[in-house]
Amino acid sequence: MILGFVEQEAGRVNPHSLEMLTLARRLAGETATSAGSVQAVPFHAIVIGDAVEGLGAYGVTAIHIAQHPDLTDYAPAAWAACVVQVMAAERPTAVLAAGTERGNEVMAYVAAKLGVAMAANVTAVSPGEDYHITRQRWGGSLLEEAWLKGEPKLLTVAPLVIQAEAVEGGVVEVRPFMPELSADDLRVMVDGRTQPESGKVTLADARVVVSGGRGVGSAEGFAVLEELADLLGGAVGGSRVATNLGWRPHTAQVGQTGTRVAPDLYIACGISGAIQHWVGCKSAKHILAINTDPDAPMVTKADYAVIGDLHEILPALIAELRQRIGSE
Repeated sequence: MILGFVEQEAGRVNPHSLEMLTLARRLAGETATSAGSVQAVPFHAIVIGDAVEGLGAYGVTAIHIAQHPDLTDYAPAAWAACVVQVMAAERPTAVLAAGTERGNEVMAYVAAKLGVAMAANVTAVSPGEDYHITRQRWGGSLLEEAWLKGEPKLLTVAPLVIQAEAVEGGVVEVRPFMPELSADDLRVMVDGRTQPESGKVTLADARVVVSGGRGVGSAEGFAVLEELADLLGGAVGGSRVATNLGWRPHTAQVGQTGTRVAPDLYIACGISGAIQHWVGCKSAKHILAINTDPDAPMVTKADYAVIGDLHEILPALIAELRQRIGSE
């Protein structure tokens, strides 16, 4: 059996979990084929808290729903305990999760509890007694081929690498259960949240992201980026330098240690393009770099580039956009 750990918020499945389920479904099919079996390998999912719909479209045949009065929000050790308890009952050969902050953390807890290996940020896997895997290393700048041994196999799927693909789903069996949790499992948990401004599109959901780096020059310099993002219905991000200097909140950081985005258009303003930042934006469909340095890494990697001062280019771009919008 293959088990997928699905992240959700208020019944809404994390899109990266759907990417994981797509790879897990393929793995289940390839496992059956490699074993010469005419029967499909069972494919289950585990969800913490609320029930979710639509997983049958990704090949899931049963959903284990962990429900407990103390599981009011994210608690990594407690979530891992839920996964371990389902594993003890179902004996999966492999457990997969999305390679998000939570997915990687929960699976690391699972690996520590069971004393088995875990492979993070996997992009491809071939089944067998040992799994032959490809995974991202060094912030996605290197692909490593390796063998994952032991059982059960634990791995997380690199975000924005696998295209989530639904199939014609069947009936999904729902199996609620009450996990056994200790006080230690609940020592670390989320006890409050700060909500974003009403009406603002988030970095993760924005179709257009306008990001600024050191070249913006100051917190006040981001005003023109905000104006452009508003015109395009997008969100404003920043490099690590911009957030470290206090010009933008850390929630706006795009990069390996920030948010990884995949908009239709990513506009990088005054960003040199360190590998850590490139990891966060490289999944964008189109990248436009605005920079005074024609040899900056972001310029050389971008689909389009404008060489010049962003403080001159962005106002001109905004004026042209307003003129075109007004003429429509």
